[in-house]
Amino acid sequence: MEIKPFCAYRFDGSVTGNAGQCIAPPYDVIDPKLQQALYDANPYNIVRAILGKNTPADTQSDNQYTRAREYLDKAIADGALKQDPQKAVYAYVQDFAIGAKTYRRSGIIALGKIEPFGKGVQPHEKTLDGPKADRLRLTRATASQFGQIFMLYDDPQKTAEAIIKKASTGHPALDHTDDENVRHRVYMIAQQDMIKTFADMIQTRKTIIADGHHRYETALNYWKQTGHPDAQYLMMTFVNMHNEGLVIQPTHRLINDVKNFSIEKLMSELTSEFDPIAKFAFADEKSKAKSRQAMFSQMNQAGSEGKNIFGIYAASNAFYTVTLKDTAAMRKVAPAMSDAARGLDVNVLHLLILEKHLGIGDKQLAEESNIEYIKDIGDAIDQSIHKVDSGHCQAVFFVNPTRIDQVQDVAAAGEKMPQKSTFFYPKVFSGVTINRLPIAPMEPYDNRPLTQCIGKE
Repeated sequence: MEIKPFCAYRFDGSVTGNAGQCIAPPYDVIDPKLQQALYDANPYNIVRAILGKNTPADTQSDNQYTRAREYLDKAIADGALKQDPQKAVYAYVQDFAIGAKTYRRSGIIALGKIEPFGKGVQPHEKTLDGPKADRLRLTRATASQFGQIFMLYDDPQKTAEAIIKKASTGHPALDHTDDENVRHRVYMIAQQDMIKTFADMIQTRKTIIADGHHRYETALNYWKQTGHPDAQYLMMTFVNMHNEGLVIQPTHRLINDVKNFSIEKLMSELTSEFDPIAKFAFADEKSKAKSRQAMFSQMNQAGSEGKNIFGIYAASNAFYTVTLKDTAAMRKVAPAMSDAARGLDVNVLHLLILEKHLGIGDKQLAEESNIEYIKDIGDAIDQSIHKVDSGHCQAVFFVNPTRIDQVQDVAAAGEKMPQKSTFFYPKVFSGVTINRLPIAPMEPYDNRPLTQCIGKE
């Protein structure tokens, strides 16, 4: 991929106070409670751009997108956002812990030249029209890029890691620890030799979108609409697949409103494709904890052996595991899929359990009408079990994390994973750097039919 440095806009702590209180997670993980917390954190928090509040009085000329433009103009006029005087790329270092284990993930922020998929860039997840329409409206209104696309590439020599190590001996342009105890550090890299070394390496590599599929496709559509050469460059964070801090967490599935759902009936039906089926019964809270641990232990063991296994809990005084006994079952229901895609746990779960036995197909998955996704971080497992115990959901299906080699193999086969197949933790934050394009803002709502604007990539 072709990359280039840029003069980023960054928050100035002398105006905003703690500049770290102005950055935020990506828009798609911000719920109303977090949105309000970010609004309260700092009057310049980037949430006002990436996910501004709606009001009952909104119109086509006064809405969350036009207010995002007003927020950006004011932040620049106030000096809260200042543009770096020289072009640079930026080292982005994140320190975090999962359980008792600590990690450090690092990457380089630069402008990447976007191309239609297949020309050096590969997606790995499906996208939905709604989020693309939303992001296109924001881009039209602001002509700016507030967050980076998370890109993966393969470099066993760890070229970028050496550059980042050298850059991180200097003073960070940003150093902030968020509410999940993730430390975010950014270092400016303006040395031409270091930029060239990274650019020469990444130009020879194929890249895979790890996170930000909707925003990448939005950028392609915006470039088509404007025809402006600067719109062909998108702010990205490039992370090496060999980076020691690259971690994928699972996203579990909760189901609700499934007619005539019965865990006993489901277990009986699954015996045709899944064997063994193990039941971990319990009688009290103490034995419940042991049964839960036994379920996850079996999942970890079978997953390490490359088996498709799932944990299931449905408030029936038992945890279960089910293991696919023969890959022929997937060849039968998905003959057009590659072997790589058929081997994904999420595809097995969706096709052989959710769709075949519970009637939760592509339509329900896209609309999230019978399913809720819960990312495995913090107390997510406790939360999901509580939702089942309280009757808010009927059951939870626990999955093992997708492996990085599976991401590579599916992308190489030219296929896409289902939504929520991967959860790269931690998220790459918005507002760390901002790229403002030299393009006049437009009205967010286009006169053409929306399907003509968002296109089909």
